[in-house]
Amino acid sequence: MHLAHLRLRDFRNYARLDADFAPGFHLLLGDNAQGKTNVLEAVYLIATLRSFRGVGGAQMIRHGRPGYFVGGDVVGTGAHQVKLYWSARERGVSLDGRPVKKISDYLGVLRAVVFCTEDLQLVKGPARARRRFMDLLLAQTHPPYLPTLQRYMRTLRARNALLRQRTADEGAIDSFSVELLRLGGEIMAARRELVPKFSTPAGEAYRRVSNDAEQLRMEYVPAVKTDFAVELAQSRARERAARFTLVGPHRDDAQFLLNERSAAQSGSEGQKRTLAIALKVAQAGFLADAHGSPPVLLIDDVMGELDLKRRGGFLPLLEQARRTGGQVFMTATEENWPREWGGNLQRWWVKDGSIAGATRTKDIQI
Repeated sequence: MHLAHLRLRDFRNYARLDADFAPGFHLLLGDNAQGKTNVLEAVYLIATLRSFRGVGGAQMIRHGRPGYFVGGDVVGTGAHQVKLYWSARERGVSLDGRPVKKISDYLGVLRAVVFCTEDLQLVKGPARARRRFMDLLLAQTHPPYLPTLQRYMRTLRARNALLRQRTADEGAIDSFSVELLRLGGEIMAARRELVPKFSTPAGEAYRRVSNDAEQLRMEYVPAVKTDFAVELAQSRARERAARFTLVGPHRDDAQFLLNERSAAQSGSEGQKRTLAIALKVAQAGFLADAHGSPPVLLIDDVMGELDLKRRGGFLPLLEQARRTGGQVFMTATEENWPREWGGNLQRWWVKDGSIAGATRTKDIQI
């Protein structure tokens, strides 16, 4: 699977961009604030319909323009054309010329894993970041999960709207509670099954990236401790006061333990940074195992901060991408890119919202 063509119009600092990308390694070189990371963001947007920077559509529009367009040609088991448009008045996604009505019908056209400074939120940030991480893994590997999650969130919003009313309709709340319990039970079961499966490759990835520094284990922390129905019923009085649903998988969390101690609470900054990177290495391997081909890897400047030993933790992942004809995008300044991460590498020079291809380097091997 790879992105064969990227087309941008009024996206971030790109007024216009059309670029063709072959499988293999692509290095985006340039000074800061020239648009290197914006290219990675556009590729990730095609893959997930989200920005990895955690911003909305308005923040991705070029200054002074009404909206942005992101398009791409994806080659996998077949060839697909993707078009995304966003403005304050209009937005849409099309796949092969047809409007996409369900996100679940779209995800998987392009699979991508990004490595960036925002990954630290998986360790240091709120529970929402870790829930999204679990949800993305499940959405990309277990097709029934995303529709279930979407129905749960719609039910949750409707139930919360009833709880905000001055005079609560108890019968209607009970009706939505039944649906909440059914869908929430399926979500918790899927997360409970996922976490031990993912914990093993995550531990392996941490061992490689940290050079055997500590043992990593991931643990699911459900908001429901015993019985969802009982806890939901017991929380009704508190819900009326809070005016929203207090119990359910929308409040789940996960924790990462290094030698059985919380990484968020006890880990050093270096350990947290290493852990965040290891989680993404494991995510890429998890998706490759599930689908038989590696996802597109998007590696931002943060990789230049790693020492040689920690860079070595990436080598199996990059070797797999090279061996299977995968695709990797890396950003760096000319001075600090990791030269041992090559292998038939295509250089691109990025300056002020434009990119130009340079010679392909073949003498750099993994």
